Amino acid sequence: MKVYRVAILGCRGRGTAAARAYFQHPRTDLVALCDLLPERLQTLGDELGVAARYSDYNEMISKEAPDIVVIPTGTEFHYDLSMGVLDRGVNIDVEKPMCTTLAEADEVVARAQERGVQIAVHHQGRAGGAMRALKKAVSEGRIGEVRYLQGSGKGYYAGYGLMNIGTHMLNNMIGIAGHCRSVTASVLTGGQRITPEDVIPAAGGMGYVAGERMTATLEFDHNASGVLLQHRFPKVDSTAYCLEVFGTEGRLFWRTGGASFLPVPHDEPGNPDCQWEPLELVLPASYDPSGPASEADYGYTDDYVEALDQGRQHECSGLEGRHVLEIMMGILESGAYGRRVDLPQADRSHPLLRWREEAGLGLPDPMPRVYGEWLEAEDLRLSRRAKA
Repeated sequence: MKVYRVAILGCRGRGTAAARAYFQHPRTDLVALCDLLPERLQTLGDELGVAARYSDYNEMISKEAPDIVVIPTGTEFHYDLSMGVLDRGVNIDVEKPMCTTLAEADEVVARAQERGVQIAVHHQGRAGGAMRALKKAVSEGRIGEVRYLQGSGKGYYAGYGLMNIGTHMLNNMIGIAGHCRSVTASVLTGGQRITPEDVIPAAGGMGYVAGERMTATLEFDHNASGVLLQHRFPKVDSTAYCLEVFGTEGRLFWRTGGASFLPVPHDEPGNPDCQWEPLELVLPASYDPSGPASEADYGYTDDYVEALDQGRQHECSGLEGRHVLEIMMGILESGAYGRRVDLPQADRSHPLLRWREEAGLGLPDPMPRVYGEWLEAEDLRLSRRAKA
């Protein structure tokens, strides 16, 4: 069977995690690394024994002929790099979110279709053993009909959290409930509904955002609904990052690395039947936990191998990644305009920049890229606004 040649374009944290998974998988050969910083190339190349190291991805593609190029860079670079690699007729694995605007995502999807190649968006959680266990329980009818989902973030500033970790949660939710048909959201900053002045550049180059607290109601296919919570906490709390699925006959609970089943649809204190049961993770047969890869990244890689073998889309395909972006832009648009947003949107421009333009405002002032510095700058802005 074919062994797929893989090259990594960006060797920071997420690039390292992806590289370890492709290195470990028996059907992928990690052939080259590319980064602008020699020390990153040296560190990752030495760890995994990859000798081919480049600072120019076009040269890397020409010399190494990869089947897949992984793009785990900052979000603001995803569009240009994705288009450049797709133009070379190479499949891509791009970090989430796939782009900063829907217009960009549309072009990336169209270019892949023109070139006859695949896009996978690195939502590794949806391909991990815990989410596969949830999907298996749903398909087996263990909770009856799915009726409601609730997902929560980690307590980041909401707009940033939406584009950062919210993209994973939304992809998990649509993996269970199907695509989202409409969004209605409450988006607050400083305890008040957002205004055009609250639109700011996100940390990490993730486009433009607004809102400290978001509560979004989602209408899914198949008569299911859900809520996504992105609420800023005094301190980020990873234990808050979870998904609960309510069925007509039971419930499911997901957190990174684990999943549980409740055999009744409603909790009742003192009821002996209200005991959560752990679900067995569903892992690829070839996964070895002693290897360097996380099980979720490995599962994601395994699905890409199978998708390319079978000529189908990855479970976390470009189409799915674009739909996640549609939901996120819908949340921002609903919070800005105070109305329900039907999906997919006809207007693919960024809703917050459109909102500012309608208010006679130009682009927001620049903000720091690092989240901690960005948060300090935003808190200073909010303190000034409160005193005004």
